[in-house]
Amino acid sequence: MPTLRLALCQVNPSVGDLTGNADIVRAWSRRAADAGAQLVLFPEMVLTGYPVEDLVFRRSFVAASKAALDRLATDLAADGLGAVPIVVGYLDADGPPQVSGDAEPGRGARNAAALLHRGEVRITYFKHHLPNYGVFDEDRYFVPGDTLTVVRLGGVDVALTICEDLWQAGGPFAAARQADVGLVVSINGSPYELNKDDLRLPVVRRRAAESQATIAYVNMVGGQDELVFEGDSMIVAPDGTLLARAPQFVEHLLVHDVQVPPAVDASEVADGDRVGDGLRLVRRTVEGLPPTPDGPAALGGVIEPVADEAEVWQALVLGLRDYVNKNRFPSVVLGLSGGIDSAVVAAIAVDALGPDRVVGVSLPSQHSSEHSREDAADLAKRTGLDYRIEPIQPMVDTFLANLSLSGVAVENLQARVRGVILMALSNQEGHLVLTTGNKSELAVGYSTLYGDSVGGFNPIKDVWKTLVWRLAKWRNAEAARLGGTPPIPENSIGKPPSAELSPGQLDSDTLPDYDVLDPILIGYVDGDLGRDGLVASGHDAAVVDKVLRMVDTAEYKRRQSAPGTKISMKAFGRDRRLPITNRWREDG
Repeated sequence: MPTLRLALCQVNPSVGDLTGNADIVRAWSRRAADAGAQLVLFPEMVLTGYPVEDLVFRRSFVAASKAALDRLATDLAADGLGAVPIVVGYLDADGPPQVSGDAEPGRGARNAAALLHRGEVRITYFKHHLPNYGVFDEDRYFVPGDTLTVVRLGGVDVALTICEDLWQAGGPFAAARQADVGLVVSINGSPYELNKDDLRLPVVRRRAAESQATIAYVNMVGGQDELVFEGDSMIVAPDGTLLARAPQFVEHLLVHDVQVPPAVDASEVADGDRVGDGLRLVRRTVEGLPPTPDGPAALGGVIEPVADEAEVWQALVLGLRDYVNKNRFPSVVLGLSGGIDSAVVAAIAVDALGPDRVVGVSLPSQHSSEHSREDAADLAKRTGLDYRIEPIQPMVDTFLANLSLSGVAVENLQARVRGVILMALSNQEGHLVLTTGNKSELAVGYSTLYGDSVGGFNPIKDVWKTLVWRLAKWRNAEAARLGGTPPIPENSIGKPPSAELSPGQLDSDTLPDYDVLDPILIGYVDGDLGRDGLVASGHDAAVVDKVLRMVDTAEYKRRQSAPGTKISMKAFGRDRRLPITNRWREDG
């Protein structure tokens, strides 16, 4: 069978940076060509970044994307790369936006792929299946494609598909089988969530079986607002054999020689015929493929996925790093309480940015225990971050001398004074403020608006409290394994959690133990279980009622919370969207 050397470019684009993203394509295409690649693949909408959201509605942006694609084709040829077919994702349109008054049925913005060759845009394909669940709103933005594009390269037939086309049965992959395709290219912008790598390979295998073709799956990597993309690009044979797999959370060039059946000249399906899901088949030929390189075969290797805690940690580090760097913040600042949450966020920040770009501030009050102050200082010493101490009690006392407050109002005042100090440092020195509330606290509203919830980004917003502890233990163990200093003090991990806003205060005074609380929250938030389903799962009815009331009444707080990296199947904000004004309660 003919051999095709594929190069899957797992790269990190930035939304809106058309020039910078085109430069990424040019640089990685050079690397791929130097490795002898005969077909180079880039991720979904790599030229514009993904997702572009309402930029789709700006005709100026669509026009700029199309112009950038033409310019990229020309530049690749000028770079001496014109002979190599290169597939890139971009934003196209064949009509006005669907939200405009002059919209046309079946026309509009397109999530598109193009094959660039010899200085031209030779072939295009428009995404057929448009996801409209979870973080995806593609029905809002795009019009689905109604063709399957098959290109003949070097005597083999290759079909182009985009992301969701692979996650649904039928459609382009069934059509590819009817068209006797030997290789299906799948370019992706598939966001990370825990254990998605365990789902992805079986899905690719199902599509390989459905199409009876080899699947080349390339995914982007990097952070984009609350989303993070982990890569995990792969090549799977028609019988399900995993031929090559890229690492997670890093840019990577996966080069692998694939044997592909020769094209069938006597195929029963001709150009213009209708195939699966009513798609119209478009056949094109690209001549002049680079010859198969001499020497040993290129083998991409198979990188095995890592353990859950390592996977989540890498996602959180990458998500924070890209949020800070792509938005051009010089550094970050956070409050260090000595507790587990701020310790984990500080360790993530240092891993993401280095200690010189992280400022940790101890903000003790009269209720802050000596061990908490010592733990905060210990973490700073372990990580090497810029450590400062700003006592808040004099400022709190000034407020109390002018306001008659008691109880929770005094507790919240302390949190708000801390927020004022952190925001003042942000304004004065240019830091991005990191908030440190975990998903369990956000779920039940265990935070102070404009206090401990203040900040521009929350690295652990989508991390349940019990997972925070697991991450801390894993990170320390990993440091010890590598011969380094564990960054998180054991005291921060082992002591009972407390906001320390009143004498002897513990989280358990207000909340069930987190080992009890988190399973209820996971069922209710991530699993959409109602009260009866939670009780039937074995949870105490009275505890369920209390927890659900807290979750339901805290929606207004969550709506005002900082963005944070999504690592679960249902993150607050992008995934879970509920009305603030809502009288439905699970107890009837």
